Amino acid sequence: MVIKIVVKKILNNNSVISEDINCKEVIVMGKGIGFSKKNGDLIDETKIQKIFVLEDDKKNNQLINLLEDIPEEYFELSQMIIQRASQKLGKDLADSIYLSLTDHLYMSIARYREGLHLKNKLLFEIENFYPDEFRLGLEALNIIESLFSVKMAEDEAAFIAMHIVVSENGDDMEDFYKSTKLVQSILNIVKFFFKVNFNVESFYYQRFLRHLRFFSLRILSGEDQKKLSLKNDLLPLIKDRYVDAYQCTLKIKDFVNNSFNYILDDEEILYLTIHISQVISDIEEEKGKNKF
Repeated sequence: MVIKIVVKKILNNNSVISEDINCKEVIVMGKGIGFSKKNGDLIDETKIQKIFVLEDDKKNNQLINLLEDIPEEYFELSQMIIQRASQKLGKDLADSIYLSLTDHLYMSIARYREGLHLKNKLLFEIENFYPDEFRLGLEALNIIESLFSVKMAEDEAAFIAMHIVVSENGDDMEDFYKSTKLVQSILNIVKFFFKVNFNVESFYYQRFLRHLRFFSLRILSGEDQKKLSLKNDLLPLIKDRYVDAYQCTLKIKDFVNNSFNYILDDEEILYLTIHISQVISDIEEEKGKNKF
């Protein structure tokens, strides 16, 4: 985006209001971008990190109030965490995380200083389903302790990881909660059907988990329901070869249908059956090794 590099209003040392090439107001963010500036001054383009176009009056006011009310060090903290996450994950994160994470960190640190520690009900799921993002959350806790002298529990690392995951996928927090709970429900069906505990470090488990993440998003969006049901000629062969895995998949099919009114087609049943058979075979193989 091309910017008319002129300050219209200073929000804080790290953010100012300017205009884009179409004379639409934008918020320009960058470390020290508003320091010692006044209205009408030029913006140092080399300091620009993010640009937010102001289009919705309600959201605009919320954003401006956030930038004016929250101390600058929280934006700097947020930018450090986001930059580290983007580098480690090898992808850009949605712009919304600059606001949502900053607001969350500001409120969370304030709560901790008052002795209020919130438990994260999805701590186990986030740690196991999103290990890379959770590790970034743990790294963020070290940064927070170093800069703010506040030591936080792993629950907070999971909250930070949630913001990163949501920003990665372009979802909102409600979709994240629903997707994570759905994946856990499907894993529980498999776990209780075969009476096993998963090896979360297993290659087959991690591959199954990746499949379930995308599967859950399709269910919640209902996207495949708009298409004709796909028939797969391999399914009869697979269900005869992997009888137990197929029966387990049928239980998942019933659960998804009853809970989300989503009907699995043959192709999805096929893939679920194969994934489940591989995960269970891997567990049984490990059990066999441990007998000797």
